[in-house]
Amino acid sequence: MSESAVQADGAGAPKRLDNLEVLVDRYLRHLTVERGLSKNTLAAYNRDLADYLAFLRGMGISEVAQITDLHIETFVEQLGGSRKSASVARTLAGVRGWHKYLLLEGVIQRDSAHRVSPPKAAKRLPKAITVDQVVQLLEASGPEPFSDTDAAAVDSIRVRDRAIVELLYATGARVSEIIDLDIDDLVDPTMIRLLGKGNKERIVPVGRYAQRALENYLVRTRPALMAKGKGTPAVFLNQRGGRLSRQSVWQILTDAAEAAGLNLEVSPHTLRHSFATHLLEGGADVRVVQELLGHSSVATTQIYTLVTVDSLRENYALAHPRAQAIR
Repeated sequence: MSESAVQADGAGAPKRLDNLEVLVDRYLRHLTVERGLSKNTLAAYNRDLADYLAFLRGMGISEVAQITDLHIETFVEQLGGSRKSASVARTLAGVRGWHKYLLLEGVIQRDSAHRVSPPKAAKRLPKAITVDQVVQLLEASGPEPFSDTDAAAVDSIRVRDRAIVELLYATGARVSEIIDLDIDDLVDPTMIRLLGKGNKERIVPVGRYAQRALENYLVRTRPALMAKGKGTPAVFLNQRGGRLSRQSVWQILTDAAEAAGLNLEVSPHTLRHSFATHLLEGGADVRVVQELLGHSSVATTQIYTLVTVDSLRENYALAHPRAQAIR
């Protein structure tokens, strides 16, 4: 083996430059430094590529030059037997990105992955809840902001929970964007700054109800929680004074849905879908909704127009005297 084919590791033992794990590590570092991907996205790439390497090892492959189109197609077929098409497509995107990187770096002479296509995903419409259901959820999540209830009798944590749910619905934010909010991101009472995918910033308006709920939390609850922690700039804090986790937000919504008697699963993404759907039903332009959601392509946003079209079709069929089936 030539010197160019090996590199020394920390223990002095040689390590092949075409070793699969080494090349994946190099790619992940590239994504971190050059593309600035979020921790969650990097973790997903890491998991997907780990699955890919496990498959390759099972096929007896130890060097990247041994990988062929057939290997990748077989990997995709195996994934399709146990995963949803969207998950398979995401994993393949990571595999293709790795192979493209290796080609650009000159590690391989041919990209075996670029002709492999993901399975076609069935078109699934986002699940949105009605405005009435949103109101029930909000009322069950915590007390009305600045109500006449004795301040001492108000559960301060539920004040926080109400602010979170109000803000999720008012802005259409992703759960990661809400938990990553810092005090400096509260531009003014009517606007907040969200950091979306790819570290893209956007400024979104905050409606009157969410403004009141957020102010109520900042006045009544956050100072006491802040005193228990180490001075984090996070807007939403847990009971130890640290930044709230995404799992906690999911639990807040689950508890609120149960308390409201909603016989359905409600997640942060449910409120994001509902936000977009209700805006479009109210007459908002799809490109405005695209900007508010932080979608890079309007095509992603346009799936919500299918939701509103379905709603129109259903109402038309029920209400128009000449729309009903002939008996």
